[in-house]
Amino acid sequence: MKQIGFIGLGNMGIGMAKNLIKHGFDLTGFDLNPEQLNALEELGGTAAATCREVGENADAVFIMVLSGAQIEQAIFGDAGLLAGLKPGATIIVSATIHPAEIRALEQPILAKGVHLVDTPVSGGKPGAESGTLTLMTAAKQPVFDNIKPALEAVGKNIFHVGEEVGLGQTVKASLQALIGSSFTAIFESLVLGVKSGAKAETLFEVFRSSGVGSPLFENAASLIMERKFKDTGSHIGTMYKDLGITMNMAKENGVSMFTTSAAFELFQAGISLFPEEDNWSIVKLLEQIAGTTVQKSAEEA
Repeated sequence: MKQIGFIGLGNMGIGMAKNLIKHGFDLTGFDLNPEQLNALEELGGTAAATCREVGENADAVFIMVLSGAQIEQAIFGDAGLLAGLKPGATIIVSATIHPAEIRALEQPILAKGVHLVDTPVSGGKPGAESGTLTLMTAAKQPVFDNIKPALEAVGKNIFHVGEEVGLGQTVKASLQALIGSSFTAIFESLVLGVKSGAKAETLFEVFRSSGVGSPLFENAASLIMERKFKDTGSHIGTMYKDLGITMNMAKENGVSMFTTSAAFELFQAGISLFPEEDNWSIVKLLEQIAGTTVQKSAEEA
């Protein structure tokens, strides 16, 4: 497998495309934004005019867009991907959508002799750029084995979570419950400590050395203390969308999600106030309520 296609060259997609090219794959990509196509060509890739053109010479095609509707349009729409793919090719959906949405795509794709792989990712823009994403891949074993070199080009931790399409999205939705709830706990604990008289730096050092210390905590807390709320690669709209998927899946399966429900409500408030900012902007809402600011002290700034 040498020829790779890529549809969706945004913050995540362009980084993934870069690493596929770096690992020796011939890559053709499509995006609605001409600037992203120019960026792809600068990396050594080939820009296509349509999704169909992406598929014409591809052994496998990644799709990294925002929604199930966008995926459906890319595959089945006018000049869509499926019309260009040869039998035996593989569509690799790396976007995060509802499990039911990707299951609905499977039979029409299989009917054309094309394989479908369900592999959402985690790690954000930094992981996409560095090739260290975590992939939750659901695919038949022979298909998984065939595309694994391409997956290894974009990810560090690749989990074959099962053969049934939809399981990748199920694992991702469960993971987002944990991540979203963790974010809100970080925001609240920092605001509480600072409002009560502790320095933000002290909280940071104690928290990161404790049992809950993690790269997730260090990244979020550092950006908050530096007051960096835009263009950090973790747009609030993405997490809000993902938590919505999680909550829908929980409702369908009769699972109570008390903590995740609170996180979802907080992200809903956050996106209303800071629609163009990143996840960490939610702390500003909590700061406003508490009458404090989580930032480096003057002597540390």
